[in-house]
Amino acid sequence: MAENTETFLPGWVSPPGETIEDLLGERGWKQGELADRLGYTDKHLSLLINGKASLTEDAAMKLERVLGASASFWLAREAKYREHLARLGEKQLYESWVGWLDQLPITQLMNLDVIPKLRNAGANKLKIVQSCLKFFGVASPNEWEKHYGGMQVSYRRTKEEQSDIGAISSWLRMGELEAEKFPGPPYNKAKFEQALTVIKGLTTEPPEVFAPKMYQALEASGVVFVLVPSIPRAHVSGVARWLRNNKPLIQLSLYGKNNDKFWFTFFHEAAHILLHADNRQAKKAVFLDDLNNHQSDDPKEHEANQWAADFLIPQSYIHELSSIRSKESVERFSAVLGIHPGIVVGRLQHEGFIKQSWMNGLKESFHIVQ
Repeated sequence: MAENTETFLPGWVSPPGETIEDLLGERGWKQGELADRLGYTDKHLSLLINGKASLTEDAAMKLERVLGASASFWLAREAKYREHLARLGEKQLYESWVGWLDQLPITQLMNLDVIPKLRNAGANKLKIVQSCLKFFGVASPNEWEKHYGGMQVSYRRTKEEQSDIGAISSWLRMGELEAEKFPGPPYNKAKFEQALTVIKGLTTEPPEVFAPKMYQALEASGVVFVLVPSIPRAHVSGVARWLRNNKPLIQLSLYGKNNDKFWFTFFHEAAHILLHADNRQAKKAVFLDDLNNHQSDDPKEHEANQWAADFLIPQSYIHELSSIRSKESVERFSAVLGIHPGIVVGRLQHEGFIKQSWMNGLKESFHIVQ
């Protein structure tokens, strides 16, 4: 659930000096007399009363002795005043940052309950700016641009239209926040490879059976797996990346996915973790994939595609695969390999062995709860 945003403060603020003046009035003192009693010049006391000089611990102790209120009262009054001034300055900054919202998928983030639902107009825009800064965990749009805009040079895309940094960064950030919930053990490549073999055998199971086992196997290998709702302008169905704590993350969306696409996307991203993180520089790459688009000149994408295809249906079975033309033969073939028939149909369609409209009844669509 999105956090509620703090209400902005009014455009005025009362310094501790107003309380000092009230106490002077009660005693019938002039400022000069108080300055003498405090050991201050008239100018310094004037600056203190007008909030132009900070009320220090030493000043708080003197005010306690002279005017009677406790030092903690004066320090709390000063702290509240300075915070209020900072808030008013922050409000002005937010007003200057409203244009940043045009770069972000605000409606989608609200619909996904990532930020509070507010009408994107008037004073609400300032609250939305604040919510978005908290969501991204940045101090200003400049830091957002440096972090996610800088990360953009590491994006490897299967689709050239993947250029909406606002949508992409929002989707990635949602995955980062989910990943923080799963600290898990350090990454272990051998355990990850074992987990992938286990998961391949789970492709025949319904989500309520395979999902918990899948999460458990991946977590034990030190790999974080999260499902994040799609953001259309991001054009991303999956991503493989290494987080700052040297933790590999596989993040999938479920938009437009039958089980054949879901499983191929997962194993494609797994291939990136296995094959394309051999050094620190390589781990900076962010593999953004839209497997609805198969046009990519990146050799690493071709390697991931080939690894996923061969892992699900080894090369030694390709000749037999090419001869399949009936549902019955698909089911027999998939039973031999221990994978879901929908995966075989998807591969047959992708290779052009059958038409895209054939045997889609063997595929399944499903929803997995994170």
